Formats: sequence, structure tokens, C-alpha cells
Amino acid sequence: MKNIYLLLFLSLSSFVVAQSPRILIVTAHPDDETMFPVTIFKITHELKGSADLALMTDGSGGYNGLVASSFYGMDMVDSTVGRKHLPLIRKKEIMASGEIMGIGNFFFLDQTDDYYNRDEKPYLEGKNWDIKFVEKRLDQILARGNYDFIICLIPSEGQHAHHKTASISAIRAVQRYKGQNKPVILGGQSRNKDSTIKFTGLPGYPETNVSESVPALDFDRSYSFGEDKKHSYMIVADWVKAAHKSQSGDMNQAMHRGELETFLYFSVNGEAGIGKAKALFETINNSGFSKK
Repeated sequence: MKNIYLLLFLSLSSFVVAQSPRILIVTAHPDDETMFPVTIFKITHELKGSADLALMTDGSGGYNGLVASSFYGMDMVDSTVGRKHLPLIRKKEIMASGEIMGIGNFFFLDQTDDYYNRDEKPYLEGKNWDIKFVEKRLDQILARGNYDFIICLIPSEGQHAHHKTASISAIRAVQRYKGQNKPVILGGQSRNKDSTIKFTGLPGYPETNVSESVPALDFDRSYSFGEDKKHSYMIVADWVKAAHKSQSGDMNQAMHRGELETFLYFSVNGEAGIGKAKALFETINNSGFSKK
């Protein structure tokens, strides 16, 4: 009888979490959240959950907005101009993006967005970033947030070093977490339906290994519905991308692309969080304008 009550309690707990989950997004740059904005939108708007965002860098290295130069009235591809003006501009942009997604709180860690490279070691070792500050701040955010899920980018080997560092830092923060109800951490990205996810873990970082027993958790944001099937959640992703005007080149290429938002389950979660993660995505896929 006790086992029956326990199973009932766990089922109800998963249902409650799926209905009103608390999410923390941990990313490196303003615009990284464009990999999975619809999932966040559905959580905050349709499941009546909440979402916060911890941003690692100051965004000062994103000087690639050629068309944005006309919009902002300054040379947005000039590094000197970018280093001076982009931190404030991009904070405003991500807050505009966050308004669409329903972000409640922003935590700006303001590490230097120095240059594009793929070597995460100088950042994790504290040579390029104040990693001790990053770790302390993430610990504080997790301790106060009572989050059900942490979402970061999948830290694949070909990713920007900043992306990998942000994701590894998030995973390690979950590992250090000592409170009750440890959050489940997931790695996300957008992809096309004809592509496959081959990531199993970043070499040298066993904490990034993903569980082989948990299939990828997907949301199809391209599913068409409504009058003449002209509606889809792709428009939400485009709204979010359009908020990042300073990144006019990258966002122009990204518009209306990537039909799926895909999430992988990190092995560090153990088996306890599997049901919780599956329940969340079952609810996401059955909410709003869904295929049900």
C-alpha cells in the first residue's frame, strides 16, 4: 500500500511540475536563446510556468551587424565601436527577446566576449574569465531559484568555446547543488527534421555525457495549424530572432529555419529526473495549438 501511495505522489509531482515548471536558461551570448525560444514561450505562456536567464558574456564581440549599422546609426562591424556600444545594446536586445519568451529575471555575469575560438580550457581554468565568480554566481542563482529545469546549449566539440564553457559551468553548478529537489539539466538546440543528433558527450568532460536510454526530447515548431494551415510556432522563433537587430547577419540567415527544438538528457541527472523531463515535453507537445 505504501508503494502505491509513493507512486501516486510521484505521478502528481510530475504533473504539477509539467503544468507550472520553473526554468533557468544558462547561455553565453545574447541570441543563444534563439536555439529554443518556443519551448520557453510555451512553458511561460501556456503552462503558466516561469523562466529566468543567466547570461555569461557582455556580448561585446558580436560586431557583425552590417544592416544594423543603418538602424543604430553607427558602424556595427567595427570592433572599436562594438566593444564600446554592444554591451548595452545587446542587453536591451535580449531583454526585448525575453519579453517575447516570458523571461522574468535576467542575471548578467558580464564576462568578456573576447573572440571566436573553440578552446574552452582558458575560460574554465580562469585565464580568460573570472570562473570563480561565475561559479559563485551560478550557485547563488540556483540556491534562490528553486528551479525544476536548467537549459543550456548542447556543448558539442565544434561549438564556440564560450558556449561550451557556459554549458559545462551550468552542469557543474547542478552537480554542486545541495538543496532539495535538484533541477534536471538539459542541453538544447534547434535542428532540421532531416538532421540527426550525434552528440554523446564532449571528450574530456564526462559531466557532459548524455543518457543513451533517454531519447531526444523534441518540439516541432513548424507544425502548421489554423486557417489554411498558415500558422505555426515558427513565428515565435522569428520574433525572438528579430529582437537581436545588432546581429543582422546571423539572424538573417537563421530566420524561419530549424523545425525542431531538441533537448538531450545529461547523465549527471541520474534516473530520478527522466520521468520529470518526459512529463514536461509531453505536456509541452500537448498544450496550445498542438497535434492532439
